[in-house]
Amino acid sequence: MELPAGVGDRFEVFINGVPQQADRDFRQEGRGLVFERPLAHEGKLGFWRWLSLFLGVAGTYRQNDSVDVVYEVNGRRVVATGLPLEPVD
Repeated sequence: MELPAGVGDRFEVFINGVPQQADRDFRQEGRGLVFERPLAHEGKLGFWRWLSLFLGVAGTYRQNDSVDVVYEVNGRRVVATGLPLEPVD
């Protein structure tokens, strides 16, 4: 995952609202962050899945991680939410 433009050396990372610790939960490689555990977005729902949710037949329990980065720009806290996840090569 690449850091947003404007992020300096000091920033905070959250996954699903839970604070993450550098060098334990993730590491920084250049402008990117590499997480120790696999992360995934649920993606778009197909017609049948959407219909089953609408009718109350089934719920959705797929992994749907959200990564947020909090940093400062000109003395103001900025939150970048729902950053795109990229597969690890």
